[in-house]
Amino acid sequence: MMKAMTLNEYGENAQFQLTDMTKPTLKSGHVLVRIAAGSVNTVDTMIKTMGKDLPLSPDLPAILGMDFAGTVEEVGEGVEGFVVGDEVYGCAGGLADLQGTLAEYMVADARLMAHKPKSISMREAAALPLVGITAYEGLKRAGAHAGQKILVHGGAGGVGHVATQLAKHFGAEVYATISGEKTAEMMKQYGATAIDYTTETVADYVAQYTDGAGFDVVFDSVGGENMTNSFEAAALNAQVATTVSLLEIDLSPAHFKGLSLHVVFMLIPMLFNQKREEHGAILAKLAEIVDAGALKPLLDENRFSLEEVGKAYDHLTSGQAIGKVVVEI
Repeated sequence: MMKAMTLNEYGENAQFQLTDMTKPTLKSGHVLVRIAAGSVNTVDTMIKTMGKDLPLSPDLPAILGMDFAGTVEEVGEGVEGFVVGDEVYGCAGGLADLQGTLAEYMVADARLMAHKPKSISMREAAALPLVGITAYEGLKRAGAHAGQKILVHGGAGGVGHVATQLAKHFGAEVYATISGEKTAEMMKQYGATAIDYTTETVADYVAQYTDGAGFDVVFDSVGGENMTNSFEAAALNAQVATTVSLLEIDLSPAHFKGLSLHVVFMLIPMLFNQKREEHGAILAKLAEIVDAGALKPLLDENRFSLEEVGKAYDHLTSGQAIGKVVVEI
């Protein structure tokens, strides 16, 4: 048996229930993981609130949670590269028919995980998979490389703070939009130039930092209407990567600049069982970057237990969280 936090209904006021359940059954290509920690992402809170209005939401009763860090307890047939006792991390559940991570155990597709970075804790590792894969994929698809000027919109956010560090690791000259002195100091520690979007216009900072030419790559982790700012900030024939493109928008500015737009929806491998091994490979690469000292997840200072999942979700949706919200199991 195992303990899990389940939802028996969806909605803004839906409550998580502590439930005793049978441990999931191991299957070919998968491993049984004893979960040490999982993080809460915005998409998790959207599933809880919107339920079946989102096509990716699991059937009720549901165990949510996508990110995890933990220890391998059993290895299924056909799995290579993992043995019992390995410390691992990944993003492997919490949507469609995949059991989530808000439980003591989960059966995870071995292609969706990698060995945990050795230099950080389980709690820190659990904060990385979804945002790390998203940031890495967006920068790589945009062709980020040394010598470029890269702008990250939302540099202090979950995806943004990882993209900022990765862009610096790739050798780029990095700029990040933020608000307030605290996040400006954070960008300085990451080796990036902070741009306070509440006091500086796009035209002003494009003129100041690129002599009016624009940025080679714009990574937009804010999305929505902010995409117009991304188009304005981009150089001619530049690359724009976005994680939030759920809107109707006039693409004329992108057309006249010859921009390439990359939409990153990192849940596709989980939802469609397509190229899952690419996520495992990215996670392995991220672990190397972490252990090299070039990437460190930012965690919210509040700590939550499995039974306090509801408080963790509320804290993220309140807008008061600074860094990733993690649940320790």
